[in-house]
Amino acid sequence: MAYFRQNSRLTRAAGALLMLSLAPLAARADQLADIKRAGVVRVATFDANPPFGAIDAKTHRIVGYDVDFARAIADALGVKLALVPTNPANRIPLLQSGKADLIIADITITPEQAQVIDFSTPYFVTGQQFLVPAASSDKLEDYASARIGAVKGTTGEQALHHRFPNARVLAYDDIPLALSALRNGNVKAITQDSTILTGLLAGAPDKANYKILPALLSEEQIGIGVKKGEGALLNAVNQQLIALEHSGEAQRIYNSWFGPQSPAPQPRSFTITSH
Repeated sequence: MAYFRQNSRLTRAAGALLMLSLAPLAARADQLADIKRAGVVRVATFDANPPFGAIDAKTHRIVGYDVDFARAIADALGVKLALVPTNPANRIPLLQSGKADLIIADITITPEQAQVIDFSTPYFVTGQQFLVPAASSDKLEDYASARIGAVKGTTGEQALHHRFPNARVLAYDDIPLALSALRNGNVKAITQDSTILTGLLAGAPDKANYKILPALLSEEQIGIGVKKGEGALLNAVNQQLIALEHSGEAQRIYNSWFGPQSPAPQPRSFTITSH
């Protein structure tokens, strides 16, 4: 009988420890439920990378391709949209620290980044190109040992190190700073997504002094970043991306920022599909 009582106490103790270990999991609601309860989704997006995200001079609000997708997703979730301005280096830390619920900021899907965050189905496809002075060479290989500017924390910076190991890569916080370095002669070229370079050049008062090289440094798929383990939120985002494609809204958003009448015209060579 003494053995039975001791064994029962051990069983109860083990059960109590198990319940304590499971309590945080039981108490934790999924992020999608948290967003709907709060009535707002916080989206990290650029405020200095047109046409994906930049401050409108008239309204002083952030506008852009990414912002339109963020608003469409917020509407689908039935919540308000709160934009969290960011730059490439701060995107993932904002998500992981809980200061943002989603990253919609021209973030490339890579194996390295997919180890720390989850990605939606791609909603944009682009490639890295070079912006150089108009009189410079058209051949990428001629910049193999040059000083080249890139935005800190981007795949463009990584691609440069891989493709041109003898180049001196200078990293800047955003693309306008990289353009300033090109203007000042601190670098011989800068690299970024082709669409961002097109938008940057279109808005530059001295655009006649520069050109975008036709060759691609790399091709990249852009996705929406979600915190690891948030399957319900990721599924909701993917469902809305596919719905936007089927309704034609994704094409309309694209045309607003990259269509023939936009400042940065570029044909749409992709469609949003499920994984």
